Amino acid sequence: MDALSGLAMGFGHALTLTNLGWALLGCFLGTAIGVLPGIGPALTIALLLPITFSVPATGAFILFCGVFYGAMYGGSTTSILLNTPGESGSIITSLEGAKMAKNGRAGPALATAAIGSFVAGTVGTIGIAFLGPVVVELALKLGPAEYFCLMVLCFVTVSAVLGGSALRGLTSLFFGLLLGLVGIDLQTGQPRLTFGIPELLDGVNVVLVAVALFAVGETLYLTWRYVEGKQEVLPVGSIMMSKSDWKRSFWPWIRGAGIGFPFGVMPAGGTEMPTMLSYYMERKLTKPEHVKEFGTTGAIEGVAGPEAANNAAAAGILVPMLTLGLPTSATAAIMLSAFQSYGIQPGPLLFTSQAELVWTLIASLFIANVMLVVLNLPLVGLWARILKIPQPQLYAGILVFATIGTYGISNSVVDLFLLYGIGIIAMFMRRFDFPVAPVVIGMILGPMAEQALRQAMTISQGDWSVFVTRPISLGILLVAMAALVGPRLYGAWVRRMAA
Repeated sequence: MDALSGLAMGFGHALTLTNLGWALLGCFLGTAIGVLPGIGPALTIALLLPITFSVPATGAFILFCGVFYGAMYGGSTTSILLNTPGESGSIITSLEGAKMAKNGRAGPALATAAIGSFVAGTVGTIGIAFLGPVVVELALKLGPAEYFCLMVLCFVTVSAVLGGSALRGLTSLFFGLLLGLVGIDLQTGQPRLTFGIPELLDGVNVVLVAVALFAVGETLYLTWRYVEGKQEVLPVGSIMMSKSDWKRSFWPWIRGAGIGFPFGVMPAGGTEMPTMLSYYMERKLTKPEHVKEFGTTGAIEGVAGPEAANNAAAAGILVPMLTLGLPTSATAAIMLSAFQSYGIQPGPLLFTSQAELVWTLIASLFIANVMLVVLNLPLVGLWARILKIPQPQLYAGILVFATIGTYGISNSVVDLFLLYGIGIIAMFMRRFDFPVAPVVIGMILGPMAEQALRQAMTISQGDWSVFVTRPISLGILLVAMAALVGPRLYGAWVRRMAA
């Protein structure tokens, strides 16, 4: 099915009253969560995962993607009004956005962020619709050896490249791989790491781990670091953009979207790098009479470009998840676990086996973008008031929902012990700067990588050279090795030159 036919079918399903309701709910929740500092889309979707046991797959994923897109929109509100980025992708937005707010221009800053998010989200969703089938065609030509190498590349980039420390990232990854090994080995039928506990024979529930890491662990960490004191929320004022604001924002929106989307698609992408590149590009390209606003009164280009790059990168993350089954962010990993809860395996066959679900989801992303502009601009005062919710009550509510949701899945006390045990580990991981995203990615992709490895070895009759004699698998392994070793060699060379 080509992209246009798929979108026509998708809009036919997405425009039903039920699916529009799920999209609206997701957008509203996502924006509200994005506004709250420290509470991101990964935590929210993790809390919502228990609904996968009672809500149809299409409605659940429309809700999750609405939360994902909405959180990207809402994150700019915290950065601009509080100078407190809730997500790493919003750090650059706060550089100029907070200064604009201090100079009485919070309204235009929020407006250019919202409209830039709409432009970038639309560009990114178009990219998903038209790039996805192309990636699927290529992916269908890959065998088990290539898939195993792709997962190795994903392990390396998410764990060793994106974090501040390769050792910490790889440690988190191996913790996730260990959790993925718990249960009965599908190949031999032997129990692994169950310690005689019958509840562990089916393995550790991915939903439980996601909630433990991103809800319990994050909340315990925020509570631990909580300092009582009232935060000053700057007034919003008028959100009307002047003619000059529109003119100065237009091309940064386009350039930011163009920079962000490719970074989201790449396994080593993320939102930090494209937002930084967009910011420095706008500083270079801004007219001389406006350059002095950077770092002083706040330049609107420094909000428009990075915010567009942030949202386009977020949209790009869905491409490898849907087409290859590879999550390149924490949120994508949790959404992948939701697919598995429904017995659906994202990958090249998803566009044929679940065509209605995929195209309805993509069409809903277009609808969600329109809803988010409508929700963000007129209701900006409401989002600002959300910032006044007392944080202790917020944290307590999250823990209550996490506990009830987890117990409701299996009615097992063992799961509650696992929930808080892994949650406490996650709290210490955050304290000592161990990234938590590789844990989920390792747990989800670990069994899949093991299966691909076994299939490749069976086909090659135990010949390990299959991974280096096939050109594509060899190329992927070389890229993974370069990603792992390259930054260290470059750092050593810089230090040697400086000595």
